[in-house]
Amino acid sequence: MIQISIIIPVFNEQDSIPELHNWICRVMEGHGYSYEIIFVNDGSNDGSWNEIQKLAGLNPNVKGISFTRNYGKSAALDMGFSKVTGEVVITMDADLQDSPDEIPELYEMIVRDGFDVVSGWKKKRRDPITKTIPSRFFNGVTRVISGIKLHDFNCGLKAYKNKVVKNIHIYGEMHRYIPLIAKWNGFSNIGEKVVEHRPRKYGETKFGLERFLNGFLDLISVSFVNRYKRRPMHFFGTLGTVSFLAGFFITSWLIFQKIYGLYQGRVVREITAQPLFFLALVALIVGVQLFLTGFIAEMMTSNSSRKADYNIEKELNFNN
Repeated sequence: MIQISIIIPVFNEQDSIPELHNWICRVMEGHGYSYEIIFVNDGSNDGSWNEIQKLAGLNPNVKGISFTRNYGKSAALDMGFSKVTGEVVITMDADLQDSPDEIPELYEMIVRDGFDVVSGWKKKRRDPITKTIPSRFFNGVTRVISGIKLHDFNCGLKAYKNKVVKNIHIYGEMHRYIPLIAKWNGFSNIGEKVVEHRPRKYGETKFGLERFLNGFLDLISVSFVNRYKRRPMHFFGTLGTVSFLAGFFITSWLIFQKIYGLYQGRVVREITAQPLFFLALVALIVGVQLFLTGFIAEMMTSNSSRKADYNIEKELNFNN
């Protein structure tokens, strides 16, 4: 097994790829690490793939994967995770805002200090206020929900033990929640390192404000999936039981009132003339439906299999 695998998602970064490659190689060779660099071309429409092909032809440590279209950063990382062979896995962005000089210390924190995951913290950001304020709010909410004391969940520069990336699956916009997913898969020794945030040298940012809305939706999704994906009946069954019992007791109370009123010789409204009866009826029906949903979800879970549906157009330097 080699020492370090570096995964770099690429989307329209042709200008920065050669410089980033050369910088990484200087660091790796300067410290005597055995390594591989996996560029995942996420449907770029510039010359990014051509640059990756050139580097793969010159450096056997460079490997490339090219998607047929843009699937997103999570898909690129997930595919890279499935291909890595290194003892320590480093992820970083292709825009030169992450410094390869941070890699040796990240590697030591995994190997020497025994962390499962080490997340970078861009303490001094070089972004406009329109990005920094939403980012701080997003990180604060994620800390509260996840219970993980990280300052920067969205930092692309992270380090992992190999066994961590081989036991997690990410999709959508879940790359920013990898520490949370790792924790729920039993890898709870999570550390943090202050890293340099360099100004963008080439091109322009690929992310807009909509990523924060998508991020919160994915936080809800990942929280639900990781807690209940193996036991959906615990979620749907609990809600269904509460709803059914509420409807049952309300209906029983209405019937009791009707019978008791007749016994007392009073004029009593018809049960079906009371709005509360229809609310109880809805609660009964919803309860049964939720319970059946949980039962069906349990059956689907027991027969499900993992399948990555990303279409790969080309691969470079992988020994199949």
